[in-house]
Amino acid sequence: MENVDNLDNGKESLCKEPFTKRRSLRRNITEYSCGICKKPFTSEDDLLKHKKIHQKPFRCEVCEKSYVSKSNLTSHKRFHSGERLFRCEICGKYFVHKCKLVAHMSSHTGEKPFHCEICDKSFVSVSNLKEHRNLHTGEKPFCCKICGKSFFWKKSFVIHTRCHTGEKPYHCDICGKSFVSSSNLVHHKKIHSGEKPFRCEICGKSFVANDELTKHNRTHTGETPFRCDICGDSFLDSSNLITHKRTHTGERPFRCEICGKSFRQNSHLIFHIRRHTGEKPFRCEICGLSFVSNSDLTMHKRRHTGDKQHRCEICGKCFVSSSELTSHKRTHTGENCVVCMKSFVSRKELLAHKNTHLSGTYSP
Repeated sequence: MENVDNLDNGKESLCKEPFTKRRSLRRNITEYSCGICKKPFTSEDDLLKHKKIHQKPFRCEVCEKSYVSKSNLTSHKRFHSGERLFRCEICGKYFVHKCKLVAHMSSHTGEKPFHCEICDKSFVSVSNLKEHRNLHTGEKPFCCKICGKSFFWKKSFVIHTRCHTGEKPYHCDICGKSFVSSSNLVHHKKIHSGEKPFRCEICGKSFVANDELTKHNRTHTGETPFRCDICGDSFLDSSNLITHKRTHTGERPFRCEICGKSFRQNSHLIFHIRRHTGEKPFRCEICGLSFVSNSDLTMHKRRHTGDKQHRCEICGKCFVSSSELTSHKRTHTGENCVVCMKSFVSRKELLAHKNTHLSGTYSP
């Protein structure tokens, strides 16, 4: 038998694994690497397949997005056409991809065959398991080339890139409104149907989405799990924390193309634009008054019904909105700085004061 130590490529010296056959050793040696990303491969075929990831010759003529293979492009085009080829025989739901249907079927059977060896959590697909593992390692492999933001999950990354491209491939067949994700479209359609399947067991209020109910429940429990590492303020959800942090950084990423004014939140920009256009799409069926936002209409309707859901636990007084209750509470407590305990009437004044501590310009 030929001694494998006599192989002249020098690579076997890096590996202490004993091999009895040249073929076994060859399989263990990495001989091919990608010239673009340097990823190693054990065969030329694997390398050639990998290189296609860097080349995307198949381009969508609708949105100009490019793909590695023609089959991927064909699947993508279904988002534009609305074509759904794969149907669930149990609930009748349609899917663009067969793999999505297979994963969906697990929601009926409850089967989750892929288990995380670290925390024992289970998943319907191996891809979901792989992305879950990133939470344990801290790895965020999906990085946006435009703004540099990284993500644990490919789905989050894809949805994020659409905020740069403006792509909204999911269309409501009732009103024509478009959305960046299928979940946003499903959420939106419940506005038309009036469906609110998620009900609070404490107060009976119902919600379109489960995450809205989760956020609402925190108003009962007082839980504010999202904490600002700069000033210590806590919030009901992560989106409120992200918006809050912009008060420290001064970031206002949402800009009005009409007057140039910038905003911390996209929703504030939308409301602002309506002040230019005069659009007030939310109309009260009782008195005929119209409003810029649905939340303004909801608050207005409570003045007709006398519904005052927000109660002060100190004096028992009730209010139409949480913002009115918050303002009222300051008559009892004031707004106190956690650093020097100085009190303020408004939250805006308190935030301005906190920034004097952070910038070193504070004077007693």
